[in-house]
Amino acid sequence: MNLLYDSEAFAVMHVLANADACSPHATGPATVLERHGFEIVDKRSGKEVYLDGSWAEMFQQQIQAWQQRTPTQEEVEDTLEGYTGLAQQPVLVH
Repeated sequence: MNLLYDSEAFAVMHVLANADACSPHATGPATVLERHGFEIVDKRSGKEVYLDGSWAEMFQQQIQAWQQRTPTQEEVEDTLEGYTGLAQQPVLVH
């Protein structure tokens, strides 16, 4: 898991769910499909959303666009705010 963004309002993590299976040090063929996603935590509401599949691909494109043109914090937070409607899962500490 890689922390990509952290502010008072949001945290964004890039989750490599099968990183161990895809490691160059893994023995034998990987039998699990490689899946990755992004976890967006809305710290204000205490909820999170996990984006995978086509949602993760769209979010990855947004990140690549940000890499081309560095956005302001306000622009990033406005984009993340758009995902908060999807956030239904309460954040739990294990």
